[in-house]
Amino acid sequence: MTSPLKLAQTADEYQIAEFFRESVGQWRSERRYYTLPEGKTKEIQSLITIRFLESGCDELQNLGHIHNLGDSVSLICGAQVTWETTDVLRSEKESQGSTLFGVLGNTLYRNRGFATVKPVTAQYYLSNPKTLSLRTEYNGSVFEEELKLVGSKYRTRQTIISRAGEELMIGQYLEKRIDGFL
Repeated sequence: MTSPLKLAQTADEYQIAEFFRESVGQWRSERRYYTLPEGKTKEIQSLITIRFLESGCDELQNLGHIHNLGDSVSLICGAQVTWETTDVLRSEKESQGSTLFGVLGNTLYRNRGFATVKPVTAQYYLSNPKTLSLRTEYNGSVFEEELKLVGSKYRTRQTIISRAGEELMIGQYLEKRIDGFL
């Protein structure tokens, strides 16, 4: 039996683990998407639940397998995000689902992307311990995202989606921690 390869945790891996731990809980997300260049908007509200994943858990092992990382490689940590979304203007349920995130080095492994159900990877960095930036590329599109913890009760996010060097959409989010999950 082969034991998983254990590597020393990098400073970025330590910081993203802390970022994920501070994000644990339930959040109400209010966001607006702006379609460019015409400026058409869409307002969305979601209930988001974030759970921290420890290295070696079943979810991260499965995530490693779908990314063909091999049995000797172990993702350092991760998060599971579940959501239920409503279109505010139409008062209609938009979607619900779950996404897994796993960390190794400066790569964030996901079981699905924003616009695909296929596994994707993102490069990440933390400009400070409270601000996580991601860059994901697939299907000819680039997704640049910044998540910022604001105190213990708020998060902001901004996503810019572009294709062939042209910005197509901007998403801006304000997420409020729901009481009882601090």
